[in-house]
Amino acid sequence: MANTSNTKQTAPYGSWPSVISAELLTSQNLRLAEPRLDGDTLYWLESRPQEQGRSALVRQVNGQKTDLLPPPYSIRSKAHEYGGASYCVDQGEVYVILQDDQRVYQLQESGDLKPLTPEGDFRYADLRIDRQHQRLICVREDHTLKKQGQAEEETNALVAVPLDASQAVSVLVEGDDFYSNPQISPNHQQLSWLCWNHPSMPWDNTQCYIADLDQHGKLSNKTLIAGDPAAANQESVFQPQWSPDGDLYLVSDRNNWWNLYRYRNGELETVIEKDAEFATPQWVFGMSTFGFLNSQQVLATYTQQGRWYLGLIDLQNSTLTQVSKNYSDISTINCAANQALFIGGAPDQPAQIVHYQQGELSAVAESAQLDFGREEISLPQPISFASGPDGQAQAHAFYYPPTNTLCQGPADEQPPLIVLGHGGPTGATETSFNLKIQYWTNRGFAVLDVNYRGSTGYGREYREQLKNQWGIADVEDVCAGAEYLVKQGLANPEQLAIKGSSAGGYTVLAALAFGNTFKAGTSLYGIGDLETLARDTHKFEARYLDSLVGPYPQDQATYQSRSPINHIDQLNCPAIFFQGLDDKVVPPNQAEAMVAALDNKGIPVAYVPFAGEGHGFRQGPNIQRALEAEYYFYSQVFGFEGDSAIEPVEIKNI
Repeated sequence: MANTSNTKQTAPYGSWPSVISAELLTSQNLRLAEPRLDGDTLYWLESRPQEQGRSALVRQVNGQKTDLLPPPYSIRSKAHEYGGASYCVDQGEVYVILQDDQRVYQLQESGDLKPLTPEGDFRYADLRIDRQHQRLICVREDHTLKKQGQAEEETNALVAVPLDASQAVSVLVEGDDFYSNPQISPNHQQLSWLCWNHPSMPWDNTQCYIADLDQHGKLSNKTLIAGDPAAANQESVFQPQWSPDGDLYLVSDRNNWWNLYRYRNGELETVIEKDAEFATPQWVFGMSTFGFLNSQQVLATYTQQGRWYLGLIDLQNSTLTQVSKNYSDISTINCAANQALFIGGAPDQPAQIVHYQQGELSAVAESAQLDFGREEISLPQPISFASGPDGQAQAHAFYYPPTNTLCQGPADEQPPLIVLGHGGPTGATETSFNLKIQYWTNRGFAVLDVNYRGSTGYGREYREQLKNQWGIADVEDVCAGAEYLVKQGLANPEQLAIKGSSAGGYTVLAALAFGNTFKAGTSLYGIGDLETLARDTHKFEARYLDSLVGPYPQDQATYQSRSPINHIDQLNCPAIFFQGLDDKVVPPNQAEAMVAALDNKGIPVAYVPFAGEGHGFRQGPNIQRALEAEYYFYSQVFGFEGDSAIEPVEIKNI
């Protein structure tokens, strides 16, 4: 209950009673994804922690919502490990990829599933219906030869899947390491797609092709239209999409910023030129930042200084008009027939599926219901600060102050600070409502969410400042951010913690090993050994470190020097590790090696493994346990009174 008086109880930071429990993350919190329009029918996916992370396909007709498949069916692609674009719908026909076997199925009106692809070591994604030739066109990731020991990695291709399953799946395009975004022109006579090759990632250097489709569905006259691999300057192309008039539009960063272009008469011409990003790193399939409401209007989202905006583009005049200020985090725009669906969030509003029609916005689904007043929510404050060895670099972050209507901290004390490093590391943090941040601020912690150099949303030049500098520039920035807040009197220098998952977990461990700013660290499936990551990770990221660290094994010495596991003698503060035992991206042996090394040195360390979890936690009890165990850990190492109801976690050497 909110405090209705003007007086607050003075209580030690970190120990404030809170209305935001860890249980809220799972009891009411959904992960919304892949909104789709099919006429006036709406579809989306809901990942439900209370159902062991099952991804349910939801359909809404005339305001009535229905799950199209019962438990335990889950819709999810595992292509590239991160998946995405795991279903498609057209004229009421629904095609899905099942998580358990990765086969493509037609979901029939009866609720039965008709398999369209054979059993085998295949994964599919980016489904598109080719109505003219009665087939699906999609990406296939073939693990067959790798499983048989006849190839070092899986092969990728664009394939055709007959809708009646009467013929075998056939290959349309092959030869490149990766494919995405197959798109069929409105007249059914052309196909466009993206591809890229090792060692590039899709935000480094991608190629966009078009080819002619004949009456039998065969391809000819393959033409490169953007992303020339032989060019001196690399180019990242994002989301090629055909307009209703038959022109191909795409986003490119050829001018430093991901801006919108149109391919016409054999040339790319600028549609919108702006110091803003109309794209985001393509970590998963199906990412979309724009769509065609009609032949003259595009609904698009773009980001500036970490905040996303919604805009309407007039194609005739090449003008951009801001539509709404209600949302600061916008993604996955899907448009059709003057309507749109997208996922929108704001600092005080959990993510929603939002319907756009005739300039009006309405929420059709919510990821969470707030059981507390908005006055309990800590709002992000954008800050920039000097970083780097000479202070000449600049980094960006969002600062969240401790916020609680019932409590305030002692006048002569500063709060403990948790510094967050986002994953990727090519990615960015956003300002949308995050219950995992509010959990801390409502208890009296300050939080600093850092967009270190290398983050997206600030142009290609900023993104490339992490080239060959991972473990250096990001570490400098998270340390500089914490020290900046200490100087501002906003954080207790003796209670500085750093937290991150995956690549963010590497930044945590590197900051603890190579710096002395932080007094505690939390790593969620983080990387301790860069060599292990370079040798053991999956195909999508197999050459990612070439640009972040250097080619391997040629630069093995650099990998060894930047791996925290090799510098355990420099690690002198407590740390807690959370790890999924089924993680294929960052295998558990990395966390276990770090835990053993810290334990042998006598440093307080805790290890919380989760069976049945991969790279990221999906099961409700595990999500809740991780957050509460982290809070217990801080209470012990920082010496404040925590929540007595939380089950203790074993901390060695405490």
